[in-house]
Amino acid sequence: MTKPRIPTSSPLKLLQSTIPSRNIHPSTLRAYHSYEHSPPAPFPPPQTAILSASLAHVPTHGFTTTALRLGAQDAGYPAVSTNLLPRGAFDLVNYHLVTQRLGLRDRVQFPGSEEGGSGGGDGIGGRRLGVGAKVKILILERLRGNKAVIHRWQEALALMALPPHIRPSLTELSLLSDELWFLAGDTSVDTSWYTKRASLAAVYASAELFMTQDSSRGFVETERFLER
Repeated sequence: MTKPRIPTSSPLKLLQSTIPSRNIHPSTLRAYHSYEHSPPAPFPPPQTAILSASLAHVPTHGFTTTALRLGAQDAGYPAVSTNLLPRGAFDLVNYHLVTQRLGLRDRVQFPGSEEGGSGGGDGIGGRRLGVGAKVKILILERLRGNKAVIHRWQEALALMALPPHIRPSLTELSLLSDELWFLAGDTSVDTSWYTKRASLAAVYASAELFMTQDSSRGFVETERFLER
């Protein structure tokens, strides 16, 4: 299999021209990003049980039907229950992507932020953080979510590149980009809304690809890659 090309230039430079220079009133916050109500479960309970148990087998067996079968057994379901997952191993990849995205709101909370997105006055260690700094923190935290399976992520990328899986994979990447901007406190609704999300999706995808071949301690080279 041909290895994906690893980007060499700094991805964060793509974002410099997309971060808004003016503040938008919080009332323009998109309605579908609400923390007043719990979001619906992204997967039915049987699928959640099987897929969550299957993730524990990914480091050893990869994103495969073997991991799914073992996960079903661990969850107390017969192996044939994997038929609940019509896309097979890709459903396991998608589960990882979705749960990691949704978990960001709990793993990264900027002090002083309002519900959900971060306000302009919050900071860490007494430092005020701009939207760009928050985006970087969120990207790194999301990448850390791949740590346990990073040696298997080339398999995940190959599954996502299959024709039937390209559209849902790009949709999930778009949702991640939107979530990162929202959690960073961006509430703009001007014409840059789409370009910012497209740029951030490219930044994240290139950093994730770089990370698959990063053997440095704590993936410090991936962090440096973002800062080049």
